[in-house]
Amino acid sequence: MEGVKHYMINSHFLKDEVSAADFEKQGLEILEHSFQDKDHMILVGGSGMFIDALCEGLDDIPASKNLRDELIEFHRLNGLSPLLNELKESDPIYFEQVDKDNPVRIIRALEAIRLSGSPYSTLRKASKKTRSFNVIRFVLNHEREVLYDRINRRVDLMMEQGLLEEVKSALPYRNLTSMNTVGYKEFFPYFDNKISLEESIAAVKQNSRRYAKRQITWFKRNKEAHWINYREQKEMVLEIVKKIAKQQKLE
Repeated sequence: MEGVKHYMINSHFLKDEVSAADFEKQGLEILEHSFQDKDHMILVGGSGMFIDALCEGLDDIPASKNLRDELIEFHRLNGLSPLLNELKESDPIYFEQVDKDNPVRIIRALEAIRLSGSPYSTLRKASKKTRSFNVIRFVLNHEREVLYDRINRRVDLMMEQGLLEEVKSALPYRNLTSMNTVGYKEFFPYFDNKISLEESIAAVKQNSRRYAKRQITWFKRNKEAHWINYREQKEMVLEIVKKIAKQQKLE
C-alpha cells in the first residue's frame, strides 16, 4: 500500500463478528499505540456508525450474544418482515429512522429492546465520550450523477477482477453476519439459480448507490465536517492539509 502502514485490513476472518463496539475498542488500542510516535492518524471509512463509535463513543446499551443468535436464526428462517413488525410495535420512533433493508441494525435494536424493556430510541442518547485526541472530519463531495457513475464503473471493475469467484469461495459462510453486505448477498440468488448474473450485478450497483445515499445523509448530521468538492487529487489533498493546519492554530 505504497509504504503506508494500514490497520484493520486483512485483519479478521469472516467468522469474526466485529460490532461497532468491537471496532471502537480495537481502534482505540491502535490509536493509543500509534500516537506514541505519531502526530496524525487517518481514519478512512464508509460506515458512519463505526466512525462515530471510534471518534465519539457508543451508548451503553445491553447486549446478549445468545439472544442475538436467536434473532439471527429467526431472520434466516422467517425473513425480515416479522422483525420489522415487532420493531414498529415496540419502537415506532426508531422504526422510522432505521434502514429497513439492514437486518443487522434491526436485530440489534430488538435485542436491546427485549433485554431492557425500553424503546431503542430512548437508549440511544448519543452522548459523546471524552477522547485523548482531536478529530477533524472531511467528506469528499461528488456530484450525484458523477458519484453514481463511478459506483457503476467500480462494480464492473470488481467483476473483471474476480468478485464472482470470491463470493463463490465464501458460499459456505453465507449465513454469517459478515456476509450480509453489499457485493456479496446480491449473488446468493444467482448461485441458487433464482436470478441471472446480470440481475445480480444490477442489484449490487443499485444497493451500492443506495448505501452511498445513506452515507451522505449520515455525514450531513455532523455540522463540523468539512465537505471537499471532488476534483484533481493533489488539489483536494492541499485543501485538506491547509484546513488541518488552520484548525491546529485555532487549538
